[in-house]
Amino acid sequence: MHIPDGFLDTKTAVATGVIAAAGLGFALRQAREHLPPKRVPLLGLSAAFVFAAQMLNFPVAGGTSGHLVGAVLTAVLLGPSAAVIVISAVLIVQCLMFADGGISALGANVFNMAMVAGVGGWAIYYLVSRAFKGLFGRVLAAAFSAWCGTVLASIACAGELVASHTVGWSVALPAMAGVHALIGIGEGIITALVLVAVAQARPELIVEPTGAASSRSYAAVVCYGVLIALGLALFISPFASESPDGLDMTAEKLGFDGKANVVTPAPMPEYKIERMSAGRLGTSLAGAAGTVVVFVFSWLLARALVPRTGAVEVADPPGPE
Repeated sequence: MHIPDGFLDTKTAVATGVIAAAGLGFALRQAREHLPPKRVPLLGLSAAFVFAAQMLNFPVAGGTSGHLVGAVLTAVLLGPSAAVIVISAVLIVQCLMFADGGISALGANVFNMAMVAGVGGWAIYYLVSRAFKGLFGRVLAAAFSAWCGTVLASIACAGELVASHTVGWSVALPAMAGVHALIGIGEGIITALVLVAVAQARPELIVEPTGAASSRSYAAVVCYGVLIALGLALFISPFASESPDGLDMTAEKLGFDGKANVVTPAPMPEYKIERMSAGRLGTSLAGAAGTVVVFVFSWLLARALVPRTGAVEVADPPGPE
């Protein structure tokens, strides 16, 4: 769903850029005021995992592929403001290092995947989880909300394409929402599986923490998590589906794929190191480099913003009891 340069006109790019900047600024302010210092490394871990997981395109019907957005997953674990920061950091690195998403469309991509998918999906999770009790109910609510967040983001993307006169609403909406309704199933399944795994190690990230659990350090979780993310980038990403993703397939079917262009060259376009003849090795190394960069970027950003003392422990809760 990464919109490239050329798909949006200037007014739409500027408008979404302003909204995205305001949303990210508010999220950063919320993190500074409320994010507990001991959870700061989890932002870096979440960004690294989401970045690596987004490289793992999975096939869906009709020769299309999809990938995890990760916004609802991050919001459930760390809160909606943290999700906006994490997904924005991932999108910035993807854009500048790999030309995955255009610079002119960066604001639109942040708005769609960080704000609409993350905050909108979390709001649905907050409401749905009130009807369920226990860990199973939380995981079920998160899976459904992840599907909703993916579809909502695709509808927002379709609206931006229509506002840019790239394509008509009558064809953009069913094309984008239809294919992402299928991709959202994968999003929901992956979200549920990751939350089940997290629940085995640190259940307080999903339900309200007890006193003993809330006092434990997250250092081991971060170390193991970053190693897992690096493993995904190094060993699994080269074998991801090469079929076009939902937006690319829609652009091909509706005939506006030729509008895509690259405004500013990236060091490793399309997650490849151009001087390396071995394509899969280049993809592995590019993915590993991106994973490290996005982890460090997100962690340092959070550390710079969040005071070491005095943070409130329960702002941006994972959901109601």
